[in-house]
Amino acid sequence: MRHRKKGRQLGRQTKHRGALFRNLVTSLLDHERIETTEAKAKEIRGFTDRMITLGKEGTLPARRRALGFLRSKSVVSKLFDDVAARFKDRPGGYTRIIKTRRRIGDAADMVAIELVARQDTTVQKKSGAGQEQTSPVEATPST
Repeated sequence: MRHRKKGRQLGRQTKHRGALFRNLVTSLLDHERIETTEAKAKEIRGFTDRMITLGKEGTLPARRRALGFLRSKSVVSKLFDDVAARFKDRPGGYTRIIKTRRRIGDAADMVAIELVARQDTTVQKKSGAGQEQTSPVEATPST
């Protein structure tokens, strides 16, 4: 019986599984959207939320703890400078899982896991008449 044994094993040994989670969380914070299997995405949600909470804390010990898990200085600086600022007023739930397809080789359920407040998303604001307008910053023409 698996009483009090939380988490999925994913067919890997403990150190391999830990390295997999570190790599997936680092990629998610770097690219802000990745595609992976549903089981892996559900497992890394908690790790990602924990890292963003450390980024919101903003202290030197929190930065060191994040660097111990992520092991990429550029991703840690992005986390503390950019990502944490976007989620400063949000109490939790920083990621979203969207089902995408079934993988051809083994028919695994694939999902896209992304940060809720991504940098490249356009924010739509509704006016009083029910028409949608984009804010002036996002409505710049791309020439």
